[in-house]
Amino acid sequence: MAKTQKNKATSYHLGTLKAKLAKLRRELLMPTAGGGGGAGVGFDVAKTGVARVGFVGFPSVGKSTLMSKITGTHSEVGAYEFTTLTTVPGIIQYKGAKIQMLDLPGIIEGAKDGKGRGRQVIAVARTCSLIFIVLDVLKPLGDKKIIERELEGFGIRLNKQPPPIYFKKKEKGGVNVTSTVSLTHLDSDGVKAILSEYRIHNADVSFKADCTADDLIDVIEGNRIYIPCIYVLNKIDQISIEELNIVYRIPHSIPISAHHGWNFDDLLEKMWEYLDLARIYTKPKGQLPDYSAPVVIKKSEASVEKFCDTIHKAILKEFKHALVWGSSAKHQPQKVGKEHVLADEDVVQIIKKIN
Repeated sequence: MAKTQKNKATSYHLGTLKAKLAKLRRELLMPTAGGGGGAGVGFDVAKTGVARVGFVGFPSVGKSTLMSKITGTHSEVGAYEFTTLTTVPGIIQYKGAKIQMLDLPGIIEGAKDGKGRGRQVIAVARTCSLIFIVLDVLKPLGDKKIIERELEGFGIRLNKQPPPIYFKKKEKGGVNVTSTVSLTHLDSDGVKAILSEYRIHNADVSFKADCTADDLIDVIEGNRIYIPCIYVLNKIDQISIEELNIVYRIPHSIPISAHHGWNFDDLLEKMWEYLDLARIYTKPKGQLPDYSAPVVIKKSEASVEKFCDTIHKAILKEFKHALVWGSSAKHQPQKVGKEHVLADEDVVQIIKKIN
């Protein structure tokens, strides 16, 4: 593929090869029934808290030191490689939210192909709400590229949104390709080539952006996970101020020193921003709001219905309406139904039906 010139004549051929590769990768990653030996001891950790943050990185970049300093959980620390051999969980309370942290064993190049228990490590990373890629600030970009390639190969897409492609199989009628923008990476033949590799001969495909063959394959495969990621550049105590100014320009990154505890406030603030959580406070009738224990939910799901469901499943059965104070309310308080979208730090009082 690298030797093939990319032009309109070869797009059909390249599309077919990319689809073949994606299928073979999936077969490698998904062990056949009866094969494989399970997740591996210590890798399967019960989910607690409102979000889960995984620490991914090469051995000896300071993941365990960072974990110990942030959460107070003891994770084995050593100056030699592969000190951490299983997943070590910890909890941090931040802005009223309980967030689970996972210190994962160091991964190595070839992890996506199973080297160094890499598959188990990346399989746990797939369950996280946010990934901290911990890098040594003395060699950040080379390591960053290798880790990104390992995670991408396992179907994890970092700091990306799902491609705006509508795809639906149908019984008959052939392949129907439409787009609301002009496509520069794909044409109708290229789309059909990729689909035929998956033995799909009848489908509707609609593009809402100028997408690539890789984007289309991601949508067809349907098992891709889109996770926000922060690059944690550790050991800044070993570089100069001038070098630090250059490092600050790397997108989605926070430079820190785990050993000295430098810049943790910035890291936790960025973590909160990327987790995209909303704190909703409850207000019992005739009392002041309870600011000590917010109900924490994803901003994208922050409706009154989700808020009630998070507190207790039975509340919705007796729900009449809610009173909302805060930035989502047009006036204070606003009487709303269960579909009302809440904002961070809103105060909600639930009014129940009277039997």
